Amino acid sequence: MMKNLEIATFAGGCFWCMVKPFDQWDGIHGVVSGYMGGHVENPTYSDVKSGNSGHYEVVQITYDPTIFSYEQLLDIFWQQIDPTDAGGQFQDRGDSYRAAIFYHNDEQKIVAEESKRQLAQSGKFTKPIVTEIINAPIFYPAEEYHQDFYKKNKEEYLADRNKSGRDDFITKHW
Repeated sequence: MMKNLEIATFAGGCFWCMVKPFDQWDGIHGVVSGYMGGHVENPTYSDVKSGNSGHYEVVQITYDPTIFSYEQLLDIFWQQIDPTDAGGQFQDRGDSYRAAIFYHNDEQKIVAEESKRQLAQSGKFTKPIVTEIINAPIFYPAEEYHQDFYKKNKEEYLADRNKSGRDDFITKHW
């Protein structure tokens, strides 16, 4: 069974808000918060939050593509972010909070580019889609207290999510 599993990685602003949307589906075997794309080895949350490490906050999803497709993951991803914002996501500003799709193989790259093209042509947004599609470098899992934050710290998660403006944006556009 494990041989069928694949990995997808997305940056969508604060990783706390990006776990739950993916974590609730059959075929999803795990969602890990972490860091990707920077120049510091084994970055800490402090390194990334400072903006000096170059990393994005990401979620790495292990999934069974025979049950849940990469296209379905992309559909969920686009519906969690503002793809027209290059400066971060919602209340979280700066490079570590930029949105991006990190592809792990040529097929993911092609599918992600087509998905982005379709979104751009949909007319759903009046500004250009600026979310980058990037070859996946090394993934560093975040500290344990960030994992499954929405389950372990429900009140703080809900308060932060409500304050962010993410849900208002999602409701307005999707």
